[in-house]
Amino acid sequence: MSRDASRNRHGGSGDAAQPPSQEPVPLRFGYGTNGLADLRLDDALRLLADLGYDGVGLTLDHMHLDPIAPDLAARTRRVAHRLDALGLGVTVETGARYVLDARRKHGPSLLDPDRDDRARRVDLLLRGVRVAADLGAHAVHCFSGTLPEGTDADTAWKRLDQSLTPVLEAADAAGVPLAVEPEPGHLLGTLADFHHLRRLLGDPQPLGLTLDIGHCQCLEPLSPADCVREAAPWLRHVQIEDMRRGVHEHLPFGDGEIDFPPVLAALADTGYRGLTVVELPRHSHAGPHFAAHSLPFLRAAAPPRAGTPATDASARSSDTDSSTSSFITTSSSDPVPPHGDPSATPEGSTTP
Repeated sequence: MSRDASRNRHGGSGDAAQPPSQEPVPLRFGYGTNGLADLRLDDALRLLADLGYDGVGLTLDHMHLDPIAPDLAARTRRVAHRLDALGLGVTVETGARYVLDARRKHGPSLLDPDRDDRARRVDLLLRGVRVAADLGAHAVHCFSGTLPEGTDADTAWKRLDQSLTPVLEAADAAGVPLAVEPEPGHLLGTLADFHHLRRLLGDPQPLGLTLDIGHCQCLEPLSPADCVREAAPWLRHVQIEDMRRGVHEHLPFGDGEIDFPPVLAALADTGYRGLTVVELPRHSHAGPHFAAHSLPFLRAAAPPRAGTPATDASARSSDTDSSTSSFITTSSSDPVPPHGDPSATPEGSTTP
């Protein structure tokens, strides 16, 4: 299958980059593999397909399509075939905590004082672009990194500009948007910072935005629904979870303060065609549980036009087996259950 054909099959980057339409479009829900880190990648993909998800947010990490290990192209082809067999769309995420440095979370970054360290992060993003193109992904996600100690903001912005330039060129050539995420505590932490970067780079066509709905609740002056509307022209990827004002902690749906129906209605109204991916990276200890409970919550909160009809697991894929059938607990017409307490040992954190 050609890269372009694969992108079309998965509702890929060409669709996600179109301007807002006049009519609401069906929302497509995914779940991030950074919240399924205790599962093998193939098991995680089968789980999501059996639950009825439309796609997956694939974080390139040592346990899930390691971007540093040998034979990346061959391993990527196998994942592409599996996604096709399961009918899953995909976006590629590059926010793995320790994939480049076993001792520095998210290090090195695009802002590091050391040129060689910055080059390592650039190389990871270039690998991410190639993987995304081969998978037919609708976007490649990335973030800026935190301001290094002793570095002034002007210098950091210049480093970010220089570091992203070759990545944007590669993204343009591959036809896959680069979706930069405003991350609390990072140099690029808000929507206003994204627009600053956009102007700094000269508003290049491949540059898009990853909007995390929880981050909007955490620190943006606008409501999450208004953030969606404001960001619509640049929106290429969406992450979603619950959150509270002023606290950067990714929470299961119902544990925070977000009113989700207006947010999902805004996404549908803007014509966003990419995946809306559940982002619960600190809940992997109960990942299958939260994956099973998140989708019916989102379907119930979505506007009627955006709801996806319940799909029998056997019709989704002919090669899934009964090993994941126990995960199919709800359909779009079932009452939405509370997520409950899946573990006697809480493993959340208030750190990003």
